[in-house]
Amino acid sequence: MDAVSQRVLEHLTEVEEAAEEVLSTKQQVVELDSRRNRNREALSALRTEDTEKVKVCFGNMFIKLPKLKTREMIQKDQEQLDKEINELRKGLKAKVNRLNELQGKPELRGYSLSPLSTEEIKAINSLFKR
Repeated sequence: MDAVSQRVLEHLTEVEEAAEEVLSTKQQVVELDSRRNRNREALSALRTEDTEKVKVCFGNMFIKLPKLKTREMIQKDQEQLDKEINELRKGLKAKVNRLNELQGKPELRGYSLSPLSTEEIKAINSLFKR
């Protein structure tokens, strides 16, 4: 293989690896979001349950636990899932920008936006109330 063909092959390999990283991160976000939705359903079911103890599935067995402890466990899992999903989404932005750069596409505009903080919202609201 000549040098030009080798460079083209290396570039295509690099683009393919970057695209694979983007796809795998997106798939991780989908899987974690699915778990988060199942947890929401479980929390909703716990609200309607009248008993003090509930059966919880761990792996391939059911364990009877206090309702309050079960709710706390699920809420902690929800918080952890939210944190993981947000971290993956932040990393995904960088990976997509790198992929676009490798493909010669321009950087996405407005893709790196972050929401306003509560202090910023309060400041804007106070300006509008004047």
